[in-house]
Amino acid sequence: MADDLSGLREEYSDTGLTRAGMDPDPIGQFDLWFRQACEAKLPEPNAMVLGTTGADAVPTTRLVLLKAFDERGFVFFTNYESSKSRQIGENPRVSLHFPWFPLQRQVNITGSAEKIGRAASLKYFLSRPHGSQLGAWISQQSSVISSRSILEMKFAEIKRKFSAGQVPLPDNWGGYRVVPESIEFWQGRESRLHDRLRYCRETDPGAWILERLAP
Repeated sequence: MADDLSGLREEYSDTGLTRAGMDPDPIGQFDLWFRQACEAKLPEPNAMVLGTTGADAVPTTRLVLLKAFDERGFVFFTNYESSKSRQIGENPRVSLHFPWFPLQRQVNITGSAEKIGRAASLKYFLSRPHGSQLGAWISQQSSVISSRSILEMKFAEIKRKFSAGQVPLPDNWGGYRVVPESIEFWQGRESRLHDRLRYCRETDPGAWILERLAP
């Protein structure tokens, strides 16, 4: 049994958020915060919690890495036969969470995930380290395996198979783009009166409304 955790708390005191200080474009605001997270040398600032829910309505979360973002959305890559891909196929509505706690910040995104084109997936795949390219060929992601030695044997086999020349893109591997519907920027404040400013997409393409949420 864990000890009493009621005393675990941190008081926040950083500068708050104002409407006037926010970029009118949420992607521009995210770009600013992301660059600041990188400049602060946070460990893996592009790590984000992806939340999905399939047809069984059971929510699942896991960490994935953001690999690109622009006005169209936020891109990550994965095995298209994984549990996350199965859930996205059943229900494309997902959430993303960036836990930048050393900066007393969080970003929460909701939207819909869609596959990106194969050419874009190939471009990123070719930029990956050689070992990561090989790993994409052998991992039947989320499936039950009897031991790690199975993975190591398969890795050795695929390494021999592609010992010469370029490693091709697997058919079951590629990217998803999360097209945002809302993007919330959270800044810690004193007495738990945190600042929460949320952009919500309007019906007009490219139009957003900005609203403040209670902490």
